[in-house]
This record gives sequence, C-alpha cells and structure tokens, in this order.
Amino acid sequence: MTKTPTAAAYLTELAERTARLMELNGDAIAAAADAVERTARADGLVYIFGTGHSHTMAEEAHYRAGGLALTVPILSTPLMVHEGAVASTAFERMPGMVAPVLRRYPIGPSDVLIIVSNSGVNAATVEAAEAGKAKGATVIAITSQDYSRQAARGRTRVADVADIVLDNGAPPGDAIMSVPGSQLRVGPISTSIGAALMNAVFAEAAVRLQSSGAAAPIYLSANMPGAAEVNEGLVARYRPRNPHL
Repeated sequence: MTKTPTAAAYLTELAERTARLMELNGDAIAAAADAVERTARADGLVYIFGTGHSHTMAEEAHYRAGGLALTVPILSTPLMVHEGAVASTAFERMPGMVAPVLRRYPIGPSDVLIIVSNSGVNAATVEAAEAGKAKGATVIAITSQDYSRQAARGRTRVADVADIVLDNGAPPGDAIMSVPGSQLRVGPISTSIGAALMNAVFAEAAVRLQSSGAAAPIYLSANMPGAAEVNEGLVARYRPRNPHL
C-alpha cells in the first residue's frame, strides 16, 4: 500500500481529467488554435489576463521555453496575490478596476485576448473580456463552466462574453479531494488543467505555422544550443510591443 494514498488519488484523477480535455473541448481547442494562428500570421499579439491565482497563467506563457514569443501578459499588482492576497480578492470584484490596467496594452482587431477565470464571474475578468470584444480582438476564456454557472446568480459570466470557451472541467470550489471527517476539500486543479489547455492551443498553432513554411516565433530554453541568438532576435522583435520583456 502506498504511503501517500491521497497524493496518488489526486494525481490519478488529475491525469484522467487531463486525458478527457479533448473530448470536452475538441472543437474549442481547434477554434482557439485557429485564432492564434491567424493572429501570428497578421503579426498580432496574444494577450493573457487573469486575477488572483489565475494571473499565473499569464506568466506561464511569458518568455517561456517552448512557448510563443507573441504572448503578452497583462499584469497589475493590485490584482495579483504576491503583495496582498486579501486586497486582490476585493479589487478583482471591484467594477471599473480593470479599465486603467488595460490602457497599457493596445489590444486591437488583429489580436487574441485570453481571459483566465475559474469562477468566471468577477468584475475585472468580465470587464476585461468585454473590453477585448469592444476592441475587435478574439476573446478566449479558460474557465469552469460548472463553477461559473453556480457562482453567477444572474451575473454575466466570462463564458457569456468570450468568442471561444475552454472548459477546465473543475468543480465548484476547484478542489477535488475530500478531507475525511470534514466538509473541506483539497487539491485544486484549475491551474494545472488551464495551463495544459493553453499550451495545447499554442502547440497546435505553432506546428501549423511551421509546417506551412511560416516561422513560428518559439523561444528556446536558455541552455539549448543556439538559444541566445534565437531568443535575442525574438526579444528584439516583440519588445517594442511587450512592456514585460
């Protein structure tokens, strides 16, 4: 018998949920890859926004080995957890909070805006999705359909606004493992599955681009042969439009 039965059960269920992502999201993944491919061919950008822990998805894609250099994280300290987690929870629910943040990022019709929100109902993420639509960008949501339906209580959801919805399949509350003797649950999955969905889309778009003869803007890991030259070229190309490079 394993000495870590809960850990083993969590990893098994996480793997099983990940394996079902194509069944749950096949058409949406294809549509999202189409959108990213179109944006790359138009020399557009893929902006990524989330609040709280979801903001880590924007950093996951940023300057990432094996990732696309056309990604731009939308980052605002008050909406992140590292300098005030309690305050960030209040700010992400505050109407009007995201508008001044987005002014730093000239999102346009040639771009994609990925909104990551597990609950899918907080004001900042919904308003960001609405702003992206108003600017003509293709808006992709990574969210939990079940959780957002339960949490909405009549409110607009990110899934209602987005052009394409990638469902992470997370249950309400995110955590999947029960704690014996209590009503508590542990083992959240939205970040792991969200990252898998996002990277699946980027991988599909990148291979399509490269296969068609269009050079996909892919970063190399810094310790790989030729990485310095490749990455320096990509940084020079995107730095004027990515304030975080």
